[in-house]
Amino acid sequence: MGASAKPLTGDTFAKKPLATRVWKTLLRYKWLYLLMLPGIVYYIVYQYVPMLGLIIAFKKYNLMKGMWGSDWVGFDNFRVIFSSPEFPSLVRNTLLISLYRILFNMLPDVMLALILNEIRSPWFKRVVQTITYGPHFLSWIIVYGLVFSFFAPGAGLVTTLFRDMGWGNLDILQNSEYFRTLLVSSDIWKSTGFGAIIYLAALASINNELYEAAVVDGAGRWRQMWHITLPGIREVFILLLILRIGHIMDAGFEQVYIFLNARVYDVGDILDTWIFRRGIEQMEFSVPAAMGVFKSVIGLVLVVGANKLAKKVGGSGIW
Repeated sequence: MGASAKPLTGDTFAKKPLATRVWKTLLRYKWLYLLMLPGIVYYIVYQYVPMLGLIIAFKKYNLMKGMWGSDWVGFDNFRVIFSSPEFPSLVRNTLLISLYRILFNMLPDVMLALILNEIRSPWFKRVVQTITYGPHFLSWIIVYGLVFSFFAPGAGLVTTLFRDMGWGNLDILQNSEYFRTLLVSSDIWKSTGFGAIIYLAALASINNELYEAAVVDGAGRWRQMWHITLPGIREVFILLLILRIGHIMDAGFEQVYIFLNARVYDVGDILDTWIFRRGIEQMEFSVPAAMGVFKSVIGLVLVVGANKLAKKVGGSGIW
């Protein structure tokens, strides 16, 4: 009988040619790679291939000539953006609305998750979850319809109540002083329930033995929450904060576009609504594409900076 084959050790495998090592790895984990394949194809087709369109930002795009036949203009489209008199106002409105969302929308998610975590009645907990999750599945058109039914000038339920009670005319939808407050408050109502799901998952991963040890040491519910619960969801909070900072130049186009009207343009017009008007309504694609590149670069810088800062303060960051 011939000698038995020697087992393939780590050193032996490392000495194989690169192509051989790659091929053997693919064969060994073929089913895992097959499961990954649909996701990889999706991201290539819908995320990476469309990025070729960024070259429009450096061209004077012409529909008749197409993307490849249009003339190169270098950074002229960016000069148009930065020299526009609307640009400072657009950036200011975008940053303010995004910062308001970050400051006032993340804490309600955490608070609702903590409250639900303390509820001991299963049926009552399910009822609260259903009620709070529901608004997330409503489109912003429906949400605006609800807001309009309450605050329509002269005809809404709340405005009619104010007028009938002799408290004066209430104008919320067309008042620039209340527009950002209206955006943030309606977003809190719509997204808080769904945002709490992530924190509930993080709370479920906390070891119950920590709470049992805290009870033995005489810690009450508030002490347990401060020393066990909140540290247990800190990493998730930092992760979501970094992701929100990366989208700080977005400010929620769909909601803002639906709520926007001519009387609140000075406080509500953001980069995305400007891109929509310039690109879709005026059929000018090069300058809005340059604005998209500008937003992406700023978002990338903020994500990298926030990730490094999170690591310095003791968090794990995204990578």
